[in-house]
Amino acid sequence: MSHDHHHTHDHDHGGHGHSHAPSADADRRWLAIALGIIAAFMLVEVVAGILADSLALLSDAAHMLTDAGAIALALVAARIATRPAKGRFTFGFGRAEILSAQINGATLLVLAGVIGVEGVQRLIDPPAVEGAIVIAVGVIGAAVNVGAAWALAKAERQSLNVEGARQHVLTDLYASLAAASAGLIIVLTGFDRADAIASLIVAFLLLRSGWRLSRDAAAVLLEGAPRGMDPVAIGRALAAAPGVVQVHDLHVWEVTSGFVTLSAHIVVASGDDCHARRRELKTLLDDDFGIQHTTLQVDHAPAPALLDIEPRPH
Repeated sequence: MSHDHHHTHDHDHGGHGHSHAPSADADRRWLAIALGIIAAFMLVEVVAGILADSLALLSDAAHMLTDAGAIALALVAARIATRPAKGRFTFGFGRAEILSAQINGATLLVLAGVIGVEGVQRLIDPPAVEGAIVIAVGVIGAAVNVGAAWALAKAERQSLNVEGARQHVLTDLYASLAAASAGLIIVLTGFDRADAIASLIVAFLLLRSGWRLSRDAAAVLLEGAPRGMDPVAIGRALAAAPGVVQVHDLHVWEVTSGFVTLSAHIVVASGDDCHARRRELKTLLDDDFGIQHTTLQVDHAPAPALLDIEPRPH
């Protein structure tokens, strides 16, 4: 009895590096614009803070510095991600963007902790806050962050890397708006604790954004199936396809944002056209689940053995 093995693989429609190049270029361009907007305002804020001897201005400038760092990191990661696959890195360098998102998520969590501790201290012992300066800085900072957020919104939304930079800018936008609101309350009512309450709200927003970003990046690094994709449902769809006897060793994972990969071992009926079945399954995966990078090993089920009855000995 012979058991035919057909190891058949499809290809990635030109490879990951080529298919993502235009969007990667757009990402880098908009990231650079956002970085320019943030860096320019940060320098103005540092100069104004030194001249006005304002700790509020200088601390906001420090927050802007973390934004600039987050965007710069995303920019470097986007550049590394476009390098072609070579040597030991057969999947390319797309995960540089996931590492960048992970670092940015961790930075948001650290910032949440720092701002949260400072906020609690200020709530217990509120310092005298110059409300008018805080309003001015908050309003201008919010406008700058809107500009940076707009630039990042133009980049590819599916990229976890860009999302990391965007979360930094958005939380800074919320911080600026919260500061402006607190400054207004202080000017109108003299309630100094408004500044601390605003900072605690911002700390909560930072915590939420940082947790989501770190969780999503960790899922990619741990080879988890992408959000919204159920490997059990995919396996059942493959097993229910005509001619398929068995599906096993099914793996679905994300190399980097938007680059989903699947591998599976398929057993088809003995004597069936395994190449035709592979093409059908590849089409099914693309049409029903949007998975284009697939590696399918298709084998024939063993032919049923003929029943051999020996004569009974006398």
